[in-house]
Amino acid sequence: MRVLVTGGSGFLGLEICRRLVARGTTVASFSRRPSPALESLGVRQHQGDLADPAAVSRALAGCDAVIHNAALAGVSGPLPPYWNTNVRGTRNVIDQCRAHGVGTLVHTSTASVVFQPGGLRNADEGCPYPDRHLAAYPRTKARAEALVLAADSPGLATVSLRPHIIWGPGDPHFAPALARAVRAGRLVMPGDGSNLVDTTHLHTAAHAHLLALDRLQQGCPIGGRAYFITQDDPRPLRDLTAHFLRAAGLRAHWCSVPAPLVRAAAATSESVLRLTGRARTHALSRFLVAELVHPHWFSIEAARRDLRFEPPITFDAGIAALTDFRAADRCPRRRAT
Repeated sequence: MRVLVTGGSGFLGLEICRRLVARGTTVASFSRRPSPALESLGVRQHQGDLADPAAVSRALAGCDAVIHNAALAGVSGPLPPYWNTNVRGTRNVIDQCRAHGVGTLVHTSTASVVFQPGGLRNADEGCPYPDRHLAAYPRTKARAEALVLAADSPGLATVSLRPHIIWGPGDPHFAPALARAVRAGRLVMPGDGSNLVDTTHLHTAAHAHLLALDRLQQGCPIGGRAYFITQDDPRPLRDLTAHFLRAAGLRAHWCSVPAPLVRAAAATSESVLRLTGRARTHALSRFLVAELVHPHWFSIEAARRDLRFEPPITFDAGIAALTDFRAADRCPRRRAT
């Protein structure tokens, strides 16, 4: 099989490429920039913009399947950049799959497509998209997922996976953001941190993508469906942050701030960014505050049933490995004598 991974140079995309290569699959990647790590794996690399149909077409030519992992992610920012990458880009991937006779499309979505104020508790795939999303990222990812699921047909089998807060060795987003938020031994957060939150280890997310790819190739009746993918181990946000900070060699006291105060600050921040035209994707936002205050955890029973999915690593084992990885990364390298 010849598989194209969009976003192959990213955190999850690179791990998917590693696993595909390890089992003998011919792999190509489509991303904005070349990657030395992909080069060392022998992955053929294509550079371009998802919004460019010609670039997507060149990357897809000769492939049997696509894992569409590329996206613009963030908790804030204006709609157009997200729409251009996440919606228009996904539409291009679907169109070019049809044009080139690609029969299999696995889409990386996010559990945030169904997030709503008040939170979610043990939500399953029957949970609808909210009437109004709190940010451009979940809004455009929901639209992209809907396009992928609607594209399922006899000529193109599609499935969408919804991992939630992906972390692990090399995480460039979640854990580093937490570390940056620590000030003088304090982590200032809205609420008391008792809200339960699901997460997904990098190995768990990549494992699920390969399972979905195989099940689609085998003709299993999963086409046109979406599946939540998590560790199936929701924990209080306060405990999660403590684990990730300790893995990074940091300790911080949770300093609770009234949530209404932070929501007001987030609304002000969003207004200022709109007025100034600044396109910051990781600024304080009402979406971020809602995810920090409310529960969001999900049932993975459908993935267990249809994909034969089980998390290949536990949360605690993942934290132990992450701690070792960070400790090794902090150790000074010895010079050869």
